[in-house]
Amino acid sequence: MSIYLDSAASTSLDPVVKEVMIEVMDSVYGNPSSTHTHGRASKAMLESARKQIAKAINALPSEIIFTSGGTESDNIAIKGLVKAYGLKRIITSKLEHHAVLHITEHLSKDLDLELIFLDCDKEGNLDLSQLENLLEEKGEETLVTLMHANNEIGNILDIKKVGLLCKNSGAYFHSDTVQSIGHFPVDVKDLHVHSMAGAAHKFHGPKGSGFLYVKKGTQMPALIEGGGQEREVRSGTENVWGIVGLAKALDIATEQMDSHTAHIKEVKQYMKEQLIEHIDDVQFNGMSADLENSLYTVLNVSFPPSEKNSMLLFALDLQKISVSGGSACSSGASQGSHVIAGIDGDSSRTSVRFSFSKENKKDEIDITIGKLKEILGLNVPV
Repeated sequence: MSIYLDSAASTSLDPVVKEVMIEVMDSVYGNPSSTHTHGRASKAMLESARKQIAKAINALPSEIIFTSGGTESDNIAIKGLVKAYGLKRIITSKLEHHAVLHITEHLSKDLDLELIFLDCDKEGNLDLSQLENLLEEKGEETLVTLMHANNEIGNILDIKKVGLLCKNSGAYFHSDTVQSIGHFPVDVKDLHVHSMAGAAHKFHGPKGSGFLYVKKGTQMPALIEGGGQEREVRSGTENVWGIVGLAKALDIATEQMDSHTAHIKEVKQYMKEQLIEHIDDVQFNGMSADLENSLYTVLNVSFPPSEKNSMLLFALDLQKISVSGGSACSSGASQGSHVIAGIDGDSSRTSVRFSFSKENKKDEIDITIGKLKEILGLNVPV
């Protein structure tokens, strides 16, 4: 039996989504830019999916740009806003996903932009008073890019407050909402955000399919030049099958959000309780242990210093239990998590991110706790 506890990296493909995608693969294969019957069929499918996704976040269909996923969406938005408005300053945090950190660092060097990282407390909560003070000057020259839900420690940003700060100062606001879309209600009409990123594989859709929300009236130059697809922002033949899967997955996630949330919270709470009961000196990173004020899919656990936990991820993998130490995009790197380092985590301890989905059950948690105790040399039965 294998156990998958890494859904913050990627989720399983929902069987209903798979069925819908196969049906489309068998029947709709024309290029959506072609004007013949087969092309028009693909175009109709594409625009239907765009309407579905727009409805899920209360956006206009014209505000949805299809991409390959979160990294591309973040890059399009951040590069595009800086270029379109000649911005001179970027405010972000060191706890962001590398999709944001790397492009902001690159732009800072390449265009000689001022790059400012917000302070945070030991739990990873960003200093929004500092942001407010920074925006009192040069707001109209500033891009703020902050993620809604942290993929490693589960902290939730008060995205509405940040949006209001940006609106009042004339700053531009992009948010990486990859971890929150499909898991929390999102209403763009209630948020003062210029752009947001989403990815299907975070809510049981296909990998390689995502979208960028761009608020109506916001300029967004092309990142990829070519045939002018996707409002001339992202040229290239659209991944119609993947986009159909994206739309269906988001429909399911939206319709069943309450039941999925309740189930996942129950599993997460159970794991937290079992860890505290069976493993001495276990700690939790960021806000991830706060069930009501964190990303409910993530529990980031800090294990006490020990020679036995130095290879904990590898040892769990040998037991067919999949977890991670941080973002999957940097899992092959030798250094530890930049997020844990950013909140002054104890480098002598081993941090593991357990992340859950609607597929997980409590018996999987029991097995995982038992294997953890074996690896750590704690032989008391669960």
